[in-house]
Amino acid sequence: QVQLAESGGGSVQAGGSLRLACVVSGHDLTMNRHCMGWFRQAPGKLREGVATVYSVDGNIDYADSVKGRFTLSKDPAKRTMYLQMNNLKPEDTAMYYCSADYGAAWCGLSRDFSYWGQGTQVTVSE
Repeated sequence: QVQLAESGGGSVQAGGSLRLACVVSGHDLTMNRHCMGWFRQAPGKLREGVATVYSVDGNIDYADSVKGRFTLSKDPAKRTMYLQMNNLKPEDTAMYYCSADYGAAWCGLSRDFSYWGQGTQVTVSE
């Protein structure tokens, strides 16, 4: 049973930074082809992809709205994926979710993921 657990959310002022973490249990990130990602959903808005990473080639895709500010990374030994968020803006306020798929033939922001975490709230004030 794959489980994802996010942490690291909080409240910050605009221009601040946060680092989110997603710990994976029930699957070894050093094996198999897998696609993992970060998504977010603000109240009254559709869920949007923030960043994804493909284990096969290491390719990372970022949403245009976060390019240059957010960085996705992984530590397979710790079974953890991170999202470093710098220069945060009020429009980044949302619930952030970690996602994963295994045995994936492709990876990207438009992928429909099978596994999701419970989310961690990020709130950015002016």
